[in-house]
Amino acid sequence: MANISTYPIGTPAAADLIPGTQLYTDSSGKTRNLTKNFSVSSIAAFANPTVGYSSYVALITQVNTDAPTAKILQNTTGATLTWGRTSAGVYTVTSNIAVFTADKTIVFANCGNDDTAQGDPDIIWARTSSTVLTVTASSGLNNVLTDGSFEVRIYS
Repeated sequence: MANISTYPIGTPAAADLIPGTQLYTDSSGKTRNLTKNFSVSSIAAFANPTVGYSSYVALITQVNTDAPTAKILQNTTGATLTWGRTSAGVYTVTSNIAVFTADKTIVFANCGNDDTAQGDPDIIWARTSSTVLTVTASSGLNNVLTDGSFEVRIYS
């Protein structure tokens, strides 16, 4: 019998197969163990069902008159998002493809590290088009985003 602990470590692909045991109840009501191959993709789909949306999650910082910078934590949208500054406290998130679907796009955001000197503004967002979101700090000031959390969800 092979010693499985001596096998080299590999990187699985979606179509790779993993042997496993599937429980089966026959017509007499007896449970049987069936040895079958399961694909990596079928195991992944079973273990992590589709959440029904794609998302962009980042920590956003904005300084002086510069456009905000993003530390991207996750991007499953298939788009490249670019931040810009329109005026004091007003920013844009522009996608290279039409991804911000009407009535299916939502944003969760905050300023990040508390800066009470700036009045702790709210973050307001609007879907400007299928490729642009406008993000506004209610104070109308710069320098209020310091590792602020920013998540866009686009539901299917």
